[in-house]
Amino acid sequence: MCLGIPGEIVTILPDQPDLATVDVSGVRRKINIGLLEGDALAPGDWILIHVGFALSKIDESEAKAALEFLESIGQAYADEIDALRESRIE
Repeated sequence: MCLGIPGEIVTILPDQPDLATVDVSGVRRKINIGLLEGDALAPGDWILIHVGFALSKIDESEAKAALEFLESIGQAYADEIDALRESRIE
């Protein structure tokens, strides 16, 4: 199962503005934010991520609600976070 997972932007890479370091439940990795080119993104913003791409900008309350839901579904969420940990950058 593939899920859209909320993540918080930590940094936007100055030499590659279509990439950002994003924290997803304690795991940091580079995410392509190029699909959100028209949105003003900055560190601290929340985005919805699927297969390494930011699909939309979301607010913090929406992100927290989504994380609570994802944690409640159990193993599928745990599997997604494990996959992220295997590909983490920090």
